[in-house]
Amino acid sequence: MTQDTINEVLKFRDDRNWKQFHNPKDLAISISLEAAELLEVFQWSAEDVKCENKMDKIREELADVINYCILMADVCELDLDEIVRAKVRLNNQKYPVEKSFGSKEKYTELREK
Repeated sequence: MTQDTINEVLKFRDDRNWKQFHNPKDLAISISLEAAELLEVFQWSAEDVKCENKMDKIREELADVINYCILMADVCELDLDEIVRAKVRLNNQKYPVEKSFGSKEKYTELREK
């Protein structure tokens, strides 16, 4: 994601004077609600786990989740690149390739291969 995209999301908010309504609690709730709407796309989909015929709805709901994440990061004064890279570094430590390759186990359950 580019800074231009982030700025566009923030401008949309600012043009409507909505920042006054945005606080970490309400934004976290909004992220959760939008994630639930994304999950709803897959509800009752049986073996169709990819839901290829529902990609428009997946795109829309995923964008909503990301937009609220951008707003949350802004309100909390967090740099998205920085926090994502830090999490990737942490996950690299928790899930070393030699233990986790091809495994779906949680890091606490990984064993030497």
